Amino acid sequence: MLNFLACLNGIVWGKDIRKERKLNIYNALIKSSILYGSETWRLTENNKRRVEATEMDGPRRSSRISRKERIRNVTIRQQIGLEETIIKEIEQNQLTWYGHVQRMAEGILPKIALKWMPKQKRARGRPKINWMEGIRKAMNERNLNEGQWENRKQWSLGVGQRRKKF
Repeated sequence: MLNFLACLNGIVWGKDIRKERKLNIYNALIKSSILYGSETWRLTENNKRRVEATEMDGPRRSSRISRKERIRNVTIRQQIGLEETIIKEIEQNQLTWYGHVQRMAEGILPKIALKWMPKQKRARGRPKINWMEGIRKAMNERNLNEGQWENRKQWSLGVGQRRKKF
């Protein structure tokens, strides 16, 4: 990922490119690369921190703001025009995928994998948070209930998926 960003340094750091164009480059190349496969990630606090740090590297570079200047990420997001964090978008992708899998027929492989429970005992200590617990937490935050995924339009509105304008 860092090699990819290093190749874009000349473009993203350039003064002669407008802010809107830099935001388009960020959305098309950097953000899409970060989000690839995010539907199946287990979001731990450590993973969230790493993804947010990688996400903020692009806007910081395009704004020509170094981390040494100690300007908060929220301030940079407001300057550039980013409304939400990438974590919210990952949760939306996960909920969209979860609704899609739940609407599938019973014998389909993704649905079988979603309901699969391992037979062996867990290791000693506190159990690790699994993907389903992250889904339940995101559903509670958005007031979504079990079975709402049957109505696709209502589910996508509850998830927060809006049609994107280009």
